Amino acid sequence: MVSLPLVRRMEAVSFRAWPAASVHYDGSWAVRLTASHPSRRLNSVNPLDPADYVDIDKRVARAAKRFQSYDRPLVFRLSPLAPAPLEMHFDALGWQRAGESVVMLGEFEEMDIDGGFDLVPLKDINRYVNSSIRISGEEPEHKPGLTEVIEAIRPPHGMFVLEDANGPVAACLCVHDNDLAGLFDLSVRPDAQGRGYGRAIVRGALRWAASQGATKAWLQVEIDNKRALQLYNRMGFEEVYNYVYRIGNNL
Repeated sequence: MVSLPLVRRMEAVSFRAWPAASVHYDGSWAVRLTASHPSRRLNSVNPLDPADYVDIDKRVARAAKRFQSYDRPLVFRLSPLAPAPLEMHFDALGWQRAGESVVMLGEFEEMDIDGGFDLVPLKDINRYVNSSIRISGEEPEHKPGLTEVIEAIRPPHGMFVLEDANGPVAACLCVHDNDLAGLFDLSVRPDAQGRGYGRAIVRGALRWAASQGATKAWLQVEIDNKRALQLYNRMGFEEVYNYVYRIGNNL
């Protein structure tokens, strides 16, 4: 059984760790929009109460207008906190399911975070963002948006980069929020995957978080990313809940 109080906490921590530029609430639906970056996490409607499903048609139409003003497709992010009638509503309309992700959590005492490199967080956001974009192959025009998102993070956070002879090889952002450490923007250069860089940077980032007082780590990963899921399972992360994106035509 999924613990809804735990899901609520994880969702709140996630919103603080990866902040949208604009957040509007329609009842308990959090409408998150970010003009500078196209990420679905930053541009989606997030229902946060399973009992809040009155006037679905009108509220979806209101959300659509907001997304139209940002020139974004209307996206709902449905976690276990989303009302079941909303999911059925989208099914009836034939809305696309656009990817499923799993949220994972691990206790430091039970995790494999020893070994590898001891890492010092970068102070230079520009260096981190340049490295992240180069490693992941993200579009260069997303640099200002990613920079703005990182600059808007309020909890303490560390930016980490590993390098080899060919330049940046792995990048990771770790956000420390009370006892929790969230991992974001983790990437390994394609030609270096499978050589231990992902494990090394995660271990180093989590040891830094432990030194700041965190006792648990969490992350979100697409369910089709089998390589990453295998790594996280080996390190001691366990699934807490899943969420899925639903995409419809703007009204």
